[in-house]
Amino acid sequence: MPMRKRRTRGARLPYGTLVAAATAALFATLVTPAGASPEPSALTAPTALTASSAGSPRESRPVHSYADAIRESVWVDTGLDGDGDGRTDRVAVDIIRPREPAAAGRRIPVIMDASPYYACCGRGNESQKKTYDADGNPVQFPLFYDNYFVPRGYAFVGVDLAGTNRSDGCDDVGGRSDVRSAKAVVDWLNGRARGYTTRTGTTRAGATGWSTGNVGMIGKSWDGTVANGVAATGVEGLKTIVPIGAISSWYDYFHSQGAPLYNANPSWLSDYVSSPDARTRCGAVQERIAAATPYSGDWTPAWSERDHVRDASKVKASVFVVHGQQDLNVRAKQFGQWWDALAAQGVERKIWLSQTGHVDPFDFRRADWVRTLHRWFDHYLLGYDNGIDREPVADIERAPDRWTTDRQWPPRGTAATTLRPAAGAEPGVGTLGRTPAAPGSTATFTDDPALGELDWAARVDSPTPEKAGFVTRPLSRDLRISGSSKVTVTATPTTATAHLSAVLVDLGPDTIRDYGAAGEGITTLADRSCWGASTPGDSACFKETRANTADVGYTVVSRGWADLGTWADPREERPLTPGRAYTLTLDLASADHVVPAGHRLALIVGGTDRDLIDPPSTTPTLTLDLGRTSAKLPLVGGPAAFARATTGPAPALPAPTARPSLAGPVPPAAVGGPRLPASGAAR
Repeated sequence: MPMRKRRTRGARLPYGTLVAAATAALFATLVTPAGASPEPSALTAPTALTASSAGSPRESRPVHSYADAIRESVWVDTGLDGDGDGRTDRVAVDIIRPREPAAAGRRIPVIMDASPYYACCGRGNESQKKTYDADGNPVQFPLFYDNYFVPRGYAFVGVDLAGTNRSDGCDDVGGRSDVRSAKAVVDWLNGRARGYTTRTGTTRAGATGWSTGNVGMIGKSWDGTVANGVAATGVEGLKTIVPIGAISSWYDYFHSQGAPLYNANPSWLSDYVSSPDARTRCGAVQERIAAATPYSGDWTPAWSERDHVRDASKVKASVFVVHGQQDLNVRAKQFGQWWDALAAQGVERKIWLSQTGHVDPFDFRRADWVRTLHRWFDHYLLGYDNGIDREPVADIERAPDRWTTDRQWPPRGTAATTLRPAAGAEPGVGTLGRTPAAPGSTATFTDDPALGELDWAARVDSPTPEKAGFVTRPLSRDLRISGSSKVTVTATPTTATAHLSAVLVDLGPDTIRDYGAAGEGITTLADRSCWGASTPGDSACFKETRANTADVGYTVVSRGWADLGTWADPREERPLTPGRAYTLTLDLASADHVVPAGHRLALIVGGTDRDLIDPPSTTPTLTLDLGRTSAKLPLVGGPAAFARATTGPAPALPAPTARPSLAGPVPPAAVGGPRLPASGAAR
C-alpha cells in the first residue's frame, strides 16, 4: 500500500550561514584516484539546499568541507555487563560531522551504521575497515555514507557492536547485547544515555549540542539486522531504517521450520567477529548461546529474543527494505515476513527487490541507489517535502538492469490461488492446475542429499527417484507471482526423521544474474567512480561493477524447507512413526517473478536440498497423498489470471542453443555452501 504521509519541519538556515557554508565548500579537499570519475553533483555551484518553486526545501547539497569535518570517538554506556567484569559495557562510537553547522550553533541529523565487522572483516565490496591515526582518532569510515552525506549536512556514526573492535562486552549474535549496543547510541544522541571521551575514563561527552536526535540506521546483512532490532524496540528518535539483505528473525537464519541450515548454531559467529581480547573473556557467553539455540531446531527463549517480527507493532520508524531474491545467505523469507508484519501495522515503507544474491544496491544499481537514498534521508531526517513518500513503493528487477515499479507491494489485485498437483503419464512427472487429484493418487521419492533444486529442475520432465515434479501446460499469457507462497503436503515417511523441500520453478529459457557465481550476480571492475568528497585517508571512489549474467533453461523462483517432525508444532521436532501420514505446510520465501508466456510453472517436492539444508539422520522414502497436497500462490489477478494463462495457444519458444544440461543450456555456477563468513555469512 502507499506509504502513510508523515512530515516534519526542516530547519530554515540564516542567509549568512548559507554564504559561509558555501564558501567553505569551495575549499574542501577532493582526492580523486586516477581514472575515477568525480561525483557529478559535487561540481555544481554550492548552495545549502535546492528549493521548490513554493520555497520549501527539496534537496540537501554538498556545501560543507569534508576535509575539515570533526572526527571524534565517544564510548557510550549500554547499561549491560555482558562480559561479567563488574562494570557496565561501553561501545565505541566513531563520529564524523561537518564543522560549519556546529560553529553556527546548528544541530544536524545522524546516519548510523552499527556493525560487528569494522575490524574483523570490513564492509562493502572492497572489505573496507575503520582506520585510526596514531592518537586513536578515526581516519577512514568504510563505505560512501560519510563522504557523500557529511558535506550535505549530516553526521555519520559508525558503532562497534559490543565485543567487537574497540568496544567492551561480548557479541551475542542478534541478542540483547547487539540491539542495546545500537539503541544506547540512539538514546545518547537524544540525551538519554551517558557517553564518555575515553573507554575507561570519567569525562562525559554529550551530543545534544550538535545532534537533532533524528537518526537513520542503515546497513547490509548483520548491520541491517541490528537496525531492524533497534526499530523493533520503538526507541524515540529513530526516524527511519534501511535494512539491506537483513535478518528479521535469527531462528530463520539458522533453521527453517525445524530443518537445520548448515552450521545451525550462532556461537561460532560470535567468536568470528569478536576482538582478540573479547575472545579471551567471552567463552562463557558463547557457551550459553550454543546451549540456548539447539541444533534440533526447537524454538527456545533465545530465539524469541532474536525475533524482531513479533515486535513489529513497536516500530515507529519508516523502513526502506532492500533484498536480493536469490540471496541464499540471508534468505528471502527474512524480508517477506518482516514486510508483511510492518504492513499489518501500517508502517511507512519502501522496497527494492533485485535478482542478485547477497549484494548491496551500491554494487548493482549505484547511481539510482545514491539518488534515492539521498532523497529518502532528506525526507525522513531533514523533513524535506521532496515527494518520495508519494512515489511507487516497490522497485523490482525483472531482468539484469531492467526494473519496474509498483504503487504498492504486493500489487493491487494479488490474491492467494490454490494450485493442485496431480499424477501424470509417468511416475513422478505430474501436472499442476486447479483440478484436485483423483482420490488415492500418490507420488513417491527417496531423499538423496547429493542432489538439490538445480538437479531437480533439470530433471523435472523425467521420472527420477529423488523428487516429485508437477508442471503446468505452457502458458498462453504472462503469470506473475508476488508475495509469499505456501505448500501443504501430506506425506508418509519410511523412517523416524525426514526433511522436506518445496521449490517453485519457471521452466523456460532466460538470461538472469548469475547469483551462484562468486559475485552473486555482479562482476567487480577496475574502474572507479566517486560519490562525495575525499581525503588522503578516506577516498570516496569505489570500484565499478556490472551485471554478471548467465543463460539458463529454468529459474528457481522460490523455495522453502521443513522438518516433517514439526508437523504438530512448528516450534518442536517430534519423532515420526514410519508408515503414518503427516500433514505439514511449508512457508516459501517471498518473491516477485513473472513467468512469461510460453514458459511453464513447476512445483517440485523433494527431500534434502543440497547445500541449502542439512540432511536428516536417516534416508527416508516419502509418499505424497496428492489429494491432500496443494500450493497456495500469490498471483496477480488471482485464480482468473491463472485460468487465462492456462487456456488458449501458447507462443512457441526459440530452440535452445545447446543441449540442456543439469542446470540448463548455460548453467549458473552451483550455489556453494555452507557460506562461511569469509564468503559472506551474515555480511
